[in-house]
Amino acid sequence: MGIDDIVNKGKEFLEENKEKIDDLIHSDQAEGVSDKVLDSAADFAKKVAPDSADAKIDGLRDQADGAVGNE
Repeated sequence: MGIDDIVNKGKEFLEENKEKIDDLIHSDQAEGVSDKVLDSAADFAKKVAPDSADAKIDGLRDQADGAVGNE
């Protein structure tokens, strides 16, 4: 089995389970996990970036949060 076969199997799996995956991504559990991950990433970025970037970091965090979970 080559790389192309693996990629095609992955595509088939995603297509066959698209609805289930979408439900999972927008679940309460995904919301909680994503909030923790995004908060940690934003906190880290704020520590290493200049203070002037804090608002931009918060905006990017909120934008990413809108794509995962149910809020």
